[in-house]
Amino acid sequence: MSIPRVVLAAPSSSAGKTSIATGLIAALTDRGLAVSPHKVGPDYIDPGYHSLAAGRPGRNLDNWLVGEERIAPLFLHGARGADVAVVEGVMGLFDGASHPSVEPGFGSTAHVATQLRAPVVLVVDASAQARSVAAVVHGFATFDPTVRLGGVVLNRVGSDRHEAILREALGSAGVPVLGAVRRIADLETPSRHLGLVPAAERSAEAVRTVRALGAVVGSSVDLDAVLRLARSAPDLDAQPWDPAAEVERVEGRPVVAVAGGPAFTFGYAETAELLAAAGADVVTVDPLRDSALPAGTAGLVVGGGFPEVHASALAANVGLRTAIAELAASGAPVAAECAGLLYLAGALDGEPMCGVLDAQAAMHPRLTLGYRAAVAMTDSVLAPAGTRVRGHEFHRTRTSPGAGPTPAWQWSADGPEGFVQGGVHASYLHLNWAGSPQMASRFVAAAARARAGVPS
Repeated sequence: MSIPRVVLAAPSSSAGKTSIATGLIAALTDRGLAVSPHKVGPDYIDPGYHSLAAGRPGRNLDNWLVGEERIAPLFLHGARGADVAVVEGVMGLFDGASHPSVEPGFGSTAHVATQLRAPVVLVVDASAQARSVAAVVHGFATFDPTVRLGGVVLNRVGSDRHEAILREALGSAGVPVLGAVRRIADLETPSRHLGLVPAAERSAEAVRTVRALGAVVGSSVDLDAVLRLARSAPDLDAQPWDPAAEVERVEGRPVVAVAGGPAFTFGYAETAELLAAAGADVVTVDPLRDSALPAGTAGLVVGGGFPEVHASALAANVGLRTAIAELAASGAPVAAECAGLLYLAGALDGEPMCGVLDAQAAMHPRLTLGYRAAVAMTDSVLAPAGTRVRGHEFHRTRTSPGAGPTPAWQWSADGPEGFVQGGVHASYLHLNWAGSPQMASRFVAAAARARAGVPS
């Protein structure tokens, strides 16, 4: 199968990939094209901006989380019906997972680009260089012959003279310049302790930023040249991922609520798709606004996000906190990761939360970040004990204690982590259920039993 596609990469982080990728998606969408947005790696925040720009879900492509065999199928699944796909890379082009179990470069943007047989456009921060840009581009173009570098977008260009020097230097590099974007401070996306502020939290402001980025990229980048490059990508020898083929369907259509809204923005689209394929009636609940769980809720999934930013408002929603505590006490399945773990705790930075777990949570000065190879320590609504999964951590908080009497996972010599009690599974570990699809069937089966009043 084939879909025109291009990967946006950079020599390093902070080169402006997200701004250029989001602007490119918006500019192509403004042309009337259906654009499928994708992001290399586990990041949740960038796909939120991509989604705003494209009007369809931004999807992740992460070899560690879902396995190499699923990258092309997941890409084709996400790109169904699209005219072109834009894939934003992660870190530097050749920077991959730092884990002893994989080879250097595993999961990098270059790795995904080769899996997708997609040409790469290098976004170069030109703000502090002139002729040296040619050496940078030449190095990236020749470092790995399996990666096809099809063009360069110069970012943060200072003036017409600066642009002329850069273009002249690149004239002999053999890689065409597809655009030059000037320094525009007003379009910088605000950040905080875990990176960019999610688009869902910025609402109308985020929409304005995305539109402005589209206008800038549309006027600064040769969109026709980008499309020609994207259309040069050859066919992929793969079929689109099918969630129904990954799960066993459960009868009864139990209602499974999935937390959303500004406080819980970290999630993968495939999780809800797998739950639905496994037979659940998937509905969204916003803990900042909804005072009760959806009618008939028999299971709850609370993913990641920024509850620490919204702790007071979450605490004030006593009705929903009480409903969640009652659901958990009934034995119904509740899966919570990272922000969800904090929300189920007794308190977060002194603000009362759901009180499902006998644990207290608080902000911490140290960032915990990285891929994890974990083993399930306890039978749960997600997995039998001994199940091996791959996930990632991303937080600046701590819980005390860090694990319950029956912990969820272990992935290091530091000891077990997380909580399993009754139907509750709560942990800091982020998972993409597309990498462990059996979790969806197990969770929906538990929800069906809860709906029927049958003990798990």
